[in-house]
Amino acid sequence: MGKTITTYLLDGNPQGVQNIFISNKICSLMLIPRSSLDIINKRNELKTPAFYILLGEGEYQQPKAYLGETDNFAERIKDHDYKKPFWNKALVFISKDGQMTKADVQYLEHLAVELAQITKKYSIEENKQVPKKPNLPEHQKSSIEEFFEDVKFLTSFSGCAIFEKTELKGKHIFQTKARGCDATGYYDESGFTVLKGSKIAPTSVPSFTWPEKREREIQEYTTKEGDNIVLNTNRTFTSPSSACDFCIGSSNNGWIVWKDEKGQTLDEVYRKKLEE
Repeated sequence: MGKTITTYLLDGNPQGVQNIFISNKICSLMLIPRSSLDIINKRNELKTPAFYILLGEGEYQQPKAYLGETDNFAERIKDHDYKKPFWNKALVFISKDGQMTKADVQYLEHLAVELAQITKKYSIEENKQVPKKPNLPEHQKSSIEEFFEDVKFLTSFSGCAIFEKTELKGKHIFQTKARGCDATGYYDESGFTVLKGSKIAPTSVPSFTWPEKREREIQEYTTKEGDNIVLNTNRTFTSPSSACDFCIGSSNNGWIVWKDEKGQTLDEVYRKKLEE
């Protein structure tokens, strides 16, 4: 079923503040670049209860997020502006009808952190644990869970995959083997995802261009199993080449190195689709 999404550019700048919402839904997303924080003094809706996500990069350019809740975003974000240097963009979720309560946004935070810890698409190290679930009436929980479905959709629409689970059904699976690596994955609109259980080459060749970042990711995303280094979660890379570079520990053309069970390269499979 189709959806109508409205994106309103508050200052006419496609890189500036945006208000994004689904027709006939009360969930509204305010996307605020850090450079445009002065907007908080001009919008009364930002002084109401909100669930929010701060997005940026951690060490070695790893995607990083902080998920939070507040009864007044305009006041809360001032503290984050001083104390959290990593972020460059805020996703702020509010209700169009202004009826959300403190307990409502606490429940949204609980649901969001719980899911983000499962998907592991972003580092959320500053959310050290899942917040406690507030005590809400059954009908109110149901309403907020429905609201959270719209939060997930709008988050994805804005280009952030923090809540997206990996679904293998219908995926075209590719594999690569080299230097002790035995990895599988798939390519889609998010990039190339290397699957949990893939064996990763233990070392990098001397000419490898990002050994420190690779070593950091090995420490964070793999487990030692006997003599093997095994990916303990699905890991999405921006390109097929960066994915196989990580797996093999050397520079490669991922479009040629990744092959399916028939021996077809990623390039052959997707070029064929275009030709058809």
